[in-house]
Amino acid sequence: MLNFNIRGENIEVTPAMREHVEGKIEKVDRYFNEEIEATANVNLKVYNDKQTKVEVTIPMKNLTLRAEERHSDMYAAVDLIVDKLERQIRKYKTKVNRKFREREGVATFFATIDAPDAPVVQADEEAYNIVRTKQFDLKPMDQEEAVLQMNMLGHNFFIFTDAESNGTNIVYKRRDGKYGLIETN
Repeated sequence: MLNFNIRGENIEVTPAMREHVEGKIEKVDRYFNEEIEATANVNLKVYNDKQTKVEVTIPMKNLTLRAEERHSDMYAAVDLIVDKLERQIRKYKTKVNRKFREREGVATFFATIDAPDAPVVQADEEAYNIVRTKQFDLKPMDQEEAVLQMNMLGHNFFIFTDAESNGTNIVYKRRDGKYGLIETN
């Protein structure tokens, strides 16, 4: 069952908006064999140029779905978000079912902690203020699965535990659109 945490920035979330968002995003339920227990975090923003931005993040046990869309019509942006989420799920299921039928899936970020009292690190009289801290568990996976998870999250790098070597590795997207791998010793 999907629970919803819907926030509005520069906009009041009306019951009609809430109903539309929940009705559309609940459609991703049909892609899962068992009922999912997750919270869909939805952020609706309106900018000065009347553009709206809709962000949706759904963290689950083996997968984190994330999509964002800008559009002049908030309802249209929600529809486009659902299309993106469905494409992510189909892509994930196709790859994972083909290659990892007997293994548990991809790494999941378990906790994201915004640190209001983050430490300040000093270096040569310059202050580097850490404004956000994330904590997560690394699950074993291969490079291809790590790239898939990175792309689904919309990030340009992803940290994971290599299933074969048990080492902590990083995959990243290069400027030329290809991928790189950093292996630790």
